[in-house]
Amino acid sequence: MSQRVGMKQSFSATRFWRDASLSTRFAVVGGVVLAIFMGLAGWLLADRIRQVVIRNTATAAAFYMDSFLHPLVEDYIPGTQPSPAMRRALSEVLPATGMAERIVSYKVWGKGGLVIAASNADLMGRNFPPSHELSRAWAGQIAAIFEDDAEEEDRSEHALGLPLLEIYSPIRADWTGEIIAVAELYIADPALKADLAAARAAAWAGVGGGGLALGLILYVIVRQGSRTIDRQRRDLDRQLEDLRRLSHRNGQLRARIQEAAGRAAATTEGGLRRIGADLHDGPAQDLAYARLRLDALDGGSTPQPGELAAIQQALDRAMSEIRQISHGLALPELAHLSAAAIPRLAVEAHQARCPTPVALHMEAEGDPPLSPGLRICLFRFVQEGLNNAARHAGGADLAVRLQGDADRLRVTVSDAGPGPASDHAPGLGLRGLRDRVESLGGRFGMERRDGRTELWMEVET
Repeated sequence: MSQRVGMKQSFSATRFWRDASLSTRFAVVGGVVLAIFMGLAGWLLADRIRQVVIRNTATAAAFYMDSFLHPLVEDYIPGTQPSPAMRRALSEVLPATGMAERIVSYKVWGKGGLVIAASNADLMGRNFPPSHELSRAWAGQIAAIFEDDAEEEDRSEHALGLPLLEIYSPIRADWTGEIIAVAELYIADPALKADLAAARAAAWAGVGGGGLALGLILYVIVRQGSRTIDRQRRDLDRQLEDLRRLSHRNGQLRARIQEAAGRAAATTEGGLRRIGADLHDGPAQDLAYARLRLDALDGGSTPQPGELAAIQQALDRAMSEIRQISHGLALPELAHLSAAAIPRLAVEAHQARCPTPVALHMEAEGDPPLSPGLRICLFRFVQEGLNNAARHAGGADLAVRLQGDADRLRVTVSDAGPGPASDHAPGLGLRGLRDRVESLGGRFGMERRDGRTELWMEVET
């Protein structure tokens, strides 16, 4: 159970880190690093201030005490043994000094860790291992510690529970400068403790304030950069998504165009077969009949009454059908016509063949540019749509509507007829129109709406 909880928490932390913004990550990592830095810097600075304050205080106290300890110690050290006379002299002189109230105790050390004088008579004549500070004093340095751990020779002083400044000061001979003894003083200094606490607080406040200000400035800079990066990333993601949709759409269009091209080839072949069948079943039969009759007349036979008239009628029918077939195949000049003029021309051509009224609605805005293929497609769509409506709907309430703008065109041919049956398959003309429209990247459809049959195409210009 605990393992699953741990894994869940780890997963949540990983997901939070993955979803977090750059500024959030910087705040977390920078906050940890800054906290460690401020803690280390604050501790080093506070410790350095503590050392400097203790050293300066000890140096001042050592110089002050040396002014009256030096002659006493130099005069009353006959050798290395404790001197009762020096202790008596110290007991008489120390109470008269300005630091008498602050001095808790004292010791005078001889060489080898021997206590030759002390405020505690039990320590006189005893040897103790030299401490680090005592060794420094014998080396000629003033050493001091404040509120340290008690050692064997100073347990009585620390038992008082006072903030003690422990000073080790070397005492030198006047003429030779040789260190002849070391004076150790224990000074009760509550003010020093308060000063150190104030200095420590000031150091922490300075480091903390400076670190927080620096962190805040860097966070603001990173935050602005993070927002810029996030905004650019969102823009790139949106553009990438648009590119994906466009690529998907282009793939669909390419597939539709390939299918339309294949169907167009089949439709073209079917159209050629239909033209061939129309020519064979119509004009070719009349021409064959006329040729047979003319061959008979060429053999010297006498034409029967009305035979020449029959030959002339057959030739006239053949010429008329050929003209009709040619008229359906030929295109008028479309290169310089606008998008609104092309449907109008197709309507006029239809009305010239079929005297049925056609309502024309032009709702397109502007004059969008048309490619040659789109011009032909637009004309053939209106032409075939009207022919199909006239053939299947009897020309009932025909209407052509052009809609769109500079980027898109929609053309609708509608009638009030019953429309094709549900199981009716599109004819060759409608399949050819679908292939034309889809080969240009457009859409094609036929549907019933409000009691009317609508044939529509939509294409981008």
